[in-house]
Amino acid sequence: MNTIYSALRAASLVMAGALLAVSAQAQQKLVPAQSEIAFASKQMGVSVDGHFKRFDAQIAFDPAKPEASKIAFAIDMGSATLGAPESDAELPKPNWFNVPRFPQATFQSGAVKKLSTGKYEVAGKLSIKGQVRDIVVPVALSQAGAVTTAIGAFAIKRLAFKIGENEWADTSMVADDVQVKFKLALTGVGKF
Repeated sequence: MNTIYSALRAASLVMAGALLAVSAQAQQKLVPAQSEIAFASKQMGVSVDGHFKRFDAQIAFDPAKPEASKIAFAIDMGSATLGAPESDAELPKPNWFNVPRFPQATFQSGAVKKLSTGKYEVAGKLSIKGQVRDIVVPVALSQAGAVTTAIGAFAIKRLAFKIGENEWADTSMVADDVQVKFKLALTGVGKF
């Protein structure tokens, strides 16, 4: 009887620990007011900067076991802005983001690797306009009080995602390279 009781007690302690770990990860939240996702490219050799006004994330990051972490993003493509009304009116159209058909871009992590203290590499799948590509994103974390800030940047080829189709596919007009930069403020991340 003692053996059964001990086994049940050990199992319940393991389950409680697992539930607490899941609960702690589930409490991680994005702070949108302190976060940003921006992009930069060149049009006829001139830098063009924009950003997305609306995006969300589901994050379960464990600094003790980063390889077990899961990170997912959804970006509202209709919230893209270049800061000029005429350009902003073009972005949702089929040649660019085709927002009616593809309202969101998504990222889903596949692997998180620690490089050094506060430095990570996140590999995953980026989906824009129905096109899915593997990307690797370097991320640097810093903490100030209860807020963890993740910053990083990566490059994509816009034509691989069918951004700027038809007459806009000419890379002498609009460069194929697009730099994506982000700063994400998160709460609920443990010390690392």
